Amino acid sequence: MNEATVQDWTESQVLLTFDNHREVKYRVYRDGGRHFQEIRELDGAPIHTLELPNGMKLEKSSYEVLLRFVLLEIAAR
Repeated sequence: MNEATVQDWTESQVLLTFDNHREVKYRVYRDGGRHFQEIRELDGAPIHTLELPNGMKLEKSSYEVLLRFVLLEIAAR
């Protein structure tokens, strides 16, 4: 595996619905030519890993948007 860190672990409090939030941490890394966002609970338990679309690479604000999307649409199921 040829993995390189793009953004190291970042803690984030994500607003899910009015007065409801979730605290998680995430990192962004590159493996070969592909970029991934890995999301975990604060205790390190895995939530989801998402391959990033080409247009969202290296945009921190995009990582935050995807983080909220994953927590609302994927992890909540």
